[in-house]
Amino acid sequence: MLTVVPPYHYLAVAPPAGSGIGNECWAGRMMQVRPWMASAMTASPPRRPSRPQPLLTLLPRVARFLWRVLTAFLRNRGILLAGGVGYNILLSIVPLFALLVVLLARVVDEAHLLDVLSIQVQHLAPAHAEVLLEAVRALLDTREVIGILGFPILLLFSSFAFRMLEDALAIIFHAPDTHHQGRSAWVSVLLPYAFMVVLGAGLMALTLLVSLLSSLNTLWLALFDRELPLSGASEPVLNLASFFGVFLLFSAIYKVLPVVRVALRRAVIGGLVAALLWEGVRLLLVYYFANISFVNAVYGSLATLIVVLLSLEVGAIILLLGAQVIAELEHNARQGLPWHIDPRRQAITHID
Repeated sequence: MLTVVPPYHYLAVAPPAGSGIGNECWAGRMMQVRPWMASAMTASPPRRPSRPQPLLTLLPRVARFLWRVLTAFLRNRGILLAGGVGYNILLSIVPLFALLVVLLARVVDEAHLLDVLSIQVQHLAPAHAEVLLEAVRALLDTREVIGILGFPILLLFSSFAFRMLEDALAIIFHAPDTHHQGRSAWVSVLLPYAFMVVLGAGLMALTLLVSLLSSLNTLWLALFDRELPLSGASEPVLNLASFFGVFLLFSAIYKVLPVVRVALRRAVIGGLVAALLWEGVRLLLVYYFANISFVNAVYGSLATLIVVLLSLEVGAIILLLGAQVIAELEHNARQGLPWHIDPRRQAITHID
């Protein structure tokens, strides 16, 4: 009798009677045919069920999540909030830029400062950036008339956009299922001016960089009678720096302005997505208002103001939509649920 050796199963067969073959020889013969027996007698393993394609699973989840974000955005009156934010940005942008230019012109060259500012304005109001720049220049020409008494008024008007944005984000991030401490009144008062200081520091850094490159180009031209290599790439570099500045600004808004705590990783990802989306929409707006729009025929002399206001409102919608995405992710994280599951559709397991 042979012993069963896993994983192969062998038939224990006695040698035929009268064959004269002993058990030892018969076992050796069985050993010689063992590979054939193993291949013939071993059953094929059962097939595992095929895993679903990751893309086919991910796309419905993303679609349901985006639909949840859109419905929550509309439920929070996001379009109305974006209109208020865009209007307050329009009120704040001219005094803010004029205030920054007046203060920074004491440190850097005013011509270089206005050149850098023109690129920044194109990222905020792509269709009619020159109109805003003309308003800033007109305000700069009357800086002596404004005097010390007009400085607090410019400072107050410059903070309107950040105050309205803080109120809008408070509605977007409102979470009735959590209890969080309110922000101090002094912090709410000083936050807009902190953002203004950061914007001024970024504008000054860009202006100093442009001034340094211009001085180096002038020196190189005087020494070698030719311009610096890649001197014509200054505008694309400034555009890239402006995009990076928009990304940092959006990320800081998502992280600092909401009353609730927002994870840094989500704020950075939301800022990057919002900045990329705004850059694409900005290029579309430039093409649309330059080639397709009938705003001039409809509104006449008010067309410029309408176009600037619409551009700012579209930017505010993108900013608040990014905030709504982060709010939904934060809500799921507090509930301990994956991002694609709607907490409002979960069954109630207990009542406090």
